[in-house]
Amino acid sequence: MTRLTHPAQTLLEQLDGFSVQIDTARERADVVLHRPPYNIISMAQRDQLRLVFESLDENPAVRVIVLRAQGEHFSSGGDIKGFLEASPEHVSKLAWNIAAPARCSKPVIAANRGYCFGVGFEISLACDFRLVTETTRYALPEQKLGQIPGSGGSARLQKMVGITRTKDIVMRSRRIPGQQAYEWGVATECVPDAELEAATDRLVDELRAFSPIAQRTAKKLLNDTEDSTLTVAIELEGHCYSRLRSSDDFREGVEAFHGKRTPKFTGS
Repeated sequence: MTRLTHPAQTLLEQLDGFSVQIDTARERADVVLHRPPYNIISMAQRDQLRLVFESLDENPAVRVIVLRAQGEHFSSGGDIKGFLEASPEHVSKLAWNIAAPARCSKPVIAANRGYCFGVGFEISLACDFRLVTETTRYALPEQKLGQIPGSGGSARLQKMVGITRTKDIVMRSRRIPGQQAYEWGVATECVPDAELEAATDRLVDELRAFSPIAQRTAKKLLNDTEDSTLTVAIELEGHCYSRLRSSDDFREGVEAFHGKRTPKFTGS
């Protein structure tokens, strides 16, 4: 494992409530929440998480990023007292910080067990893949505080499950079990709790086998066309497809297919 490097080294050597591990042999970076027992996410931590995802996005040794937590709970949410003390300017940046996994060009996996509430749920929703277990409980409980989700939770959730289910979750502060989240299309996979790490490892290795440039293109295309009309989405898909046809990875993929061998993608 290697430590994260970043121009703002002094700041990142004092990460607030989480750590970063990079396994260069597996081209994997793990962002690990570790403020036991509930991994509450502080206001300062949100800024640092954004910086970390931006740094990992620029790191050529990293192909896939995993967001996970120590202990039996992913995160019970944010530091409530911190909301009262934060300036309006700081609060206005919350959604931008938590959207960092979505802006990252690389695949991001959230491994969620136990409580995944508030901002813990919101940053997981900003990831590309969510792996859950029978212990997972998703919730946006801000109504109990006289508030609403403020970091993209209700907006992202509505895109996934529709307005009726989102109102049920947000306006009633309902907790959604992992299996139900999988059935609703919020989670990518639901596995036994003891198998979460193994399932995460499998997904990391699966994603690493694909072309980096094709993955980056697919993620950006899907994110950019989420709100577009079908006609616009098809048009943009065609442009992306056309550009990838001239890539070295596409040529390698075609040659490997015809040669009945495993392709060796380089990301160019």
